[in-house]
Amino acid sequence: MSQFSRDLKFYYLSFLKHDFKAGITVFFVALPLCLGISMASGAPVYSGLVAGIVGGLVVSLISGSQLSVSGPAAGLTAICAAAILSLGSLEVFFLSVVIAGFLQILLGVFRLGGLTQLIPSAVIRGMLTAIGILLISKQLPLLIGYDKPDFWTNELFNILTLDHAFQHIGNLYESASPGGMLIAALSLGLLYAWKKTLAKKLKFIPTSFLIVFFGVLLAWLFSKYQPALALSKSQFVAIPENMFVQIRLPDFSALFTNAAIWKNAVVICFVASLETLLSVEAIDKIDPQKRRTPQNRELVAQGCGNVLSGLLGGIPITAVIVRSSANMEAGGHTKMSGFSHGLWLLLVVLLAVPVVNMVPYCVLAVILIRTGYNLAKPRMIYAVYKQGREQFMPFVVTVIAILFTDLLIGVAIGAAYSVYFLVKHTYRAGFVVDEKTEGHIPHVRIDLALNVSFLNKKRFIDLFERIPPYAIVHVDGSRSVYIDKDILEIIHDFKIKAHNKHIELHLVNIPEADFIEGH
Repeated sequence: MSQFSRDLKFYYLSFLKHDFKAGITVFFVALPLCLGISMASGAPVYSGLVAGIVGGLVVSLISGSQLSVSGPAAGLTAICAAAILSLGSLEVFFLSVVIAGFLQILLGVFRLGGLTQLIPSAVIRGMLTAIGILLISKQLPLLIGYDKPDFWTNELFNILTLDHAFQHIGNLYESASPGGMLIAALSLGLLYAWKKTLAKKLKFIPTSFLIVFFGVLLAWLFSKYQPALALSKSQFVAIPENMFVQIRLPDFSALFTNAAIWKNAVVICFVASLETLLSVEAIDKIDPQKRRTPQNRELVAQGCGNVLSGLLGGIPITAVIVRSSANMEAGGHTKMSGFSHGLWLLLVVLLAVPVVNMVPYCVLAVILIRTGYNLAKPRMIYAVYKQGREQFMPFVVTVIAILFTDLLIGVAIGAAYSVYFLVKHTYRAGFVVDEKTEGHIPHVRIDLALNVSFLNKKRFIDLFERIPPYAIVHVDGSRSVYIDKDILEIIHDFKIKAHNKHIELHLVNIPEADFIEGH
């Protein structure tokens, strides 16, 4: 049997056993995101659906990641909304998306995708936890039947000021729906009971499909037999049936006449690439099989997806941690789950818009709350705490920073805080000192570390200053691969001080160096 045949058999069996139901779960998570993100970006609804379909059908096949799922990203909504306004038309904006895709392909071809390898694990776990907290928070208004699902105005928001998702908090009481609250409560109860009892025995039934079917059935029953509990039209998913009539394509005539096109393309490329790399790095961390995603190939895949999305009138695409974690949690094993979710989106757009428009937002909120909980499990947070302060503090700083700013700024703050611990340890780890006294003579042995940087200057200076006269000092650099010039200068300057203080100094494998004379 050829390798191609073996791979085909593997994907086929995995699809039947795992990826089919995982694809359905991801579809139910992705659908409201596609709708909400496109609206929050100031683009037509079809633009989000086009991006979701392309992310599933195209990016999944080109990507080397088995679990990440791509689609429109909430983190780009503010950028897209500003770009559409500054460029003046959707057609010109779609052209910027196409160019951004080509730039991403170039980044992958020139192998510039290793940036996120520098992000510490504690920061990535903090990112996942923050997204989980925010994902849950954004669903709370929908659980009580709030009928303005504009909660994707920005991916991350300031909880303390109740910004974005709760900007209409004064209307929550008036908009609360007894029917919506009851459907959400019963769906949450079913979800809990199902996971505790029958989920393992009836693995062939996708949990998300069951919850959505149950919610749709309840909404129908309320409208039929309990009008007081019936949901209003605005509390259901709303996809226009004539969606393809609205499609607008990029305007290539503006390619070299508007410099803002290129500026926005560069911004979209940078943010989309960074968010993608952070997402695949995060999903690799929670992959049960610990597979690694080829990052340069991922940039090429995302670039191809954005080129096609822009050409078809879609908004930008990234790998999205919410979809990806839902895929992993639902039991997805290979990229076929991501591909099939794109296929479901396409089939819905072509054949089943009226059916999908029967799904209440409050039921989709239940599914997203489940995903958010799995990203921010208390057990995982406690495990990070048990690893000690140097893991837990960057984790906490990242979570808080993301809650108060946004994804990229929060990760940058968390990474910067992690550098503090790196500098602190580098400062401490430049050398090891062994001090003892034989008779009346102090003996000081200084073994240099593998790498000795300029950060150790103060420790060396303080150490040499406190060595008493008539001591015997050994400075051993046998283990060192790198000794900074500043440190060599301090050691060689100590020769003169040692002579003046009658210190017997022995230097082992300490290289000579040329020093700049003072003026």
